[in-house]
Amino acid sequence: MPSGIGIIDTMLDLPFADLRKVYEFLGPQLRDRDSTEKFDFPVEYMFKDVPKAARDIDDPVAHTIALMDHYGIERALIGAGGGSQSSALTAHPDRFLASIGVDPNDGTRAVEQIVRAHETLDLRAVVGFPAGCNPQVPINDKRWYPIYSRCCELDIPIFMCVGVPGPRVPMTCQKVELLDEVCWFFPELTIVMRHGAEPWEDLAVKLMLKWPNLYYSTSAFAPKYYPRAIIDYANTRGADKVMYAGYFPMGLTLERIFTELPDVPLRDEVWPKFLRHNAAKVLKIT
Repeated sequence: MPSGIGIIDTMLDLPFADLRKVYEFLGPQLRDRDSTEKFDFPVEYMFKDVPKAARDIDDPVAHTIALMDHYGIERALIGAGGGSQSSALTAHPDRFLASIGVDPNDGTRAVEQIVRAHETLDLRAVVGFPAGCNPQVPINDKRWYPIYSRCCELDIPIFMCVGVPGPRVPMTCQKVELLDEVCWFFPELTIVMRHGAEPWEDLAVKLMLKWPNLYYSTSAFAPKYYPRAIIDYANTRGADKVMYAGYFPMGLTLERIFTELPDVPLRDEVWPKFLRHNAAKVLKIT
């Protein structure tokens, strides 16, 4: 793994003072006792040592920038939903890039939210979480179509959660096969898969071979668990399609990610694309 590349992290955020509050939108769907009463983080059963240091951090923006500098992360895509995020995006536009999550159940309000963020925040990406919508909205459901259309018009990518969701909610709405129809109907739309695509990672590779504007990011996976099919694809025909994404501060520390990352068996010529160039292309960073 080379150094000095100027990494672009396509999933990072600022430390949260109240992790449970961040995920309260999932509340209406959660039914098991651990998720409703025990977990602060709805995927806590999957991760060891979930970062919780934010409770002791006075300045989350400065803390995050210091971590980014330490690990060579030049820029990061963050959510634009809270006060700390707004401060980071305003004060440090050279380090942070804005994304917003939308729920297609909101209809035209979701589209208006995208337009407003594009006009005021230099919006770089829209985020979709089909299993987290209430009610859930499958990837190819027509409720997403106005959002996909507006992303095409504004030339903004959508980062879409695919595969079995970590929270204990139904998975059908995130089956990777549903991307096929969307890529066919919206050939201009850039889609970046988030959160692994498992157990359909082989199908994810097949669809990336088929559709030019379909990409994959490594969010929510510790590097030692990156799917083998994705690594093999990145080392061959998919060198331009797979990009780095972390999961700080949600479930992984940057220390763990960057301790394991050098052991990922990527070819020398793939590393710069994986760590920077593919994300720079998708997010339009010059």
